[in-house]
Amino acid sequence: MNRLTILISMLLLTGSMGTQAQDLKKYDKGSFIKGKDSIYYRILFPENFDATKKYPILFFLHGRGESGNDNQKQLTHGAKQFLKDDFRKQFPAIVVFPQCAESSYWANVEISTDPQGKRSFNFQKRGKPTKAMHALLGMIDNFMDKPFVDEKRVYVGGLSMGAMGTYELLRRKKKLFAAAFAICGGDHVANVQKYKEVPLWIFHGEKDDVVPVVFSTIISDQLKVLGKTPKLTLYPNANHNSWDAAFADPKLLPWLFSNQKQR
Repeated sequence: MNRLTILISMLLLTGSMGTQAQDLKKYDKGSFIKGKDSIYYRILFPENFDATKKYPILFFLHGRGESGNDNQKQLTHGAKQFLKDDFRKQFPAIVVFPQCAESSYWANVEISTDPQGKRSFNFQKRGKPTKAMHALLGMIDNFMDKPFVDEKRVYVGGLSMGAMGTYELLRRKKKLFAAAFAICGGDHVANVQKYKEVPLWIFHGEKDDVVPVVFSTIISDQLKVLGKTPKLTLYPNANHNSWDAAFADPKLLPWLFSNQKQR
């Protein structure tokens, strides 16, 4: 490869990265602060947003690797999905990406690490919400007070730690969400009873060595015991990153937004 080719390649790469960064700037920055609760978020409004109309709203919870307080990293996975022209035209929705602080965790789960660095998850049946979850609950309540949010079309989804947080949100606000999706997450099986009425699509990689796939299959199995028919998609060759495949599924978002609360 000659020097000219290398230069052209670098310019193209830089231009591509710049375009991606520019696109992500379409997510406005926001924060929710009330009492001891504080949480940063990024929010994408529909094109030609009209505050006199009502829109569906989706809350997306990131994984542990995107925790922080920069109000940027939480856009690493999934954010570009909602910037696509097809999505924005077909599903004019409000999309919110809150960010969990590194000092907290979305879900109420005890995590231990063995000498080899392998983590174990002990999901809690009850208990108070974490600091991040408490702030998230307040933030969601604040959004639900907005006149432009359609209360019949509220959705939540997440990956890894965010999927664990998704399950917890479903049980703490079991009457709020019209549908949800959870990618490579987990929950205490006893909690499933609380969100059995919410349409749910579960994704997981069968070779996941970070969050074992059994955490998803037991939730699916318990829903069947409770007389429900969950959607479960397993990827035989995927490790922990099953979110790329889940986001690439052309049926995910049409299914999600097809659900609506009957109240």
